[in-house]
Amino acid sequence: MKLASILRFALTLVIVSIAALAAHTLWKRYMYSPWTRDARVRADVIRIAPDVSGIVTSVAVRDNQEVKKGDVLFVIDRSRFEYAVDQAQADLVAAQAAARAAGAGSDAASAAIAARRADYQKAAGQSERRQKMPGNVISAEMRSDAAATADSARATLHQAQAARDQAGAAREQAVAAVQQAMIALDRAKLDLDRTQVRAPADGYVTNLEIHPGDYAAAGTPRIALIDRNSYWIYGYFEETKLPYVHVGDDVEIRFLAGDVTTRGKVESIARGIGDTDNPTGTSLLANVTPTFNWVRLAQRVPVRISIDPSHLPQGFTLATGMTATVVLNGRDAPHR
Repeated sequence: MKLASILRFALTLVIVSIAALAAHTLWKRYMYSPWTRDARVRADVIRIAPDVSGIVTSVAVRDNQEVKKGDVLFVIDRSRFEYAVDQAQADLVAAQAAARAAGAGSDAASAAIAARRADYQKAAGQSERRQKMPGNVISAEMRSDAAATADSARATLHQAQAARDQAGAAREQAVAAVQQAMIALDRAKLDLDRTQVRAPADGYVTNLEIHPGDYAAAGTPRIALIDRNSYWIYGYFEETKLPYVHVGDDVEIRFLAGDVTTRGKVESIARGIGDTDNPTGTSLLANVTPTFNWVRLAQRVPVRISIDPSHLPQGFTLATGMTATVVLNGRDAPHR
């Protein structure tokens, strides 16, 4: 009887020890193994805004529709921008005509200089010859008239040269005006082209809230487009597990939706999170709370994980905001 009691006690002790050891192992694995159930699917959300303002005349997509890069999403009233293109084209024609006129004026000014130079050379030659003649051959008055004529011809030549310089400046201004008109035309055409707002990437239109008749202001986002090639996982690991997470580690991803499993890799680890207990005060000093919670929960740090789409089942819908469990393959808590 005594031996049976001892055996029962020993068996109970063994069972309790095994249970305690199993509980300790499970607890250590739960606390320190690099895995988390707090993981979310994320993706790049492109906020599409028109580059020009106007009334929306048509919307070419539906809510949650898949689109390709370059597809038209919606169209802004084109009438005003077509008028702007016509006006810019007319301004360009006028500027080109003014440039031709300025060029003709410059050529005429150059020709006038040649004529004035010939007149001056002729008058200067006559004045020089008369100045050399003896006094009994020509009177002093004729010498004085010849010199005055030469001076007048020289002044006329200088005026013609100034007129040529002015005509050249006018020609340069006219050429610059043509360049400005060409730029204005290109900009008007660009604005007309931008009335068709297109998808900048392959993706999915979500939460569509734009309709024909709405006014779209330039720079104000009107459509959210999820880039289909940008999905990743944000796993929020407790700081106690973070020392066992490394960039490049293989990850098993288990989605809550349909119990789907795929693979991924750790891309990066966040280097900071917000401190909600001690925010910065209005004086830019730390606003330290006067109380302390003795039970401190481990903080969760975001870890970015890439998704391997080749392991996703056909037809599986991947949506940003979905939850998942991520486990680093082959990583367990170290012995403590």
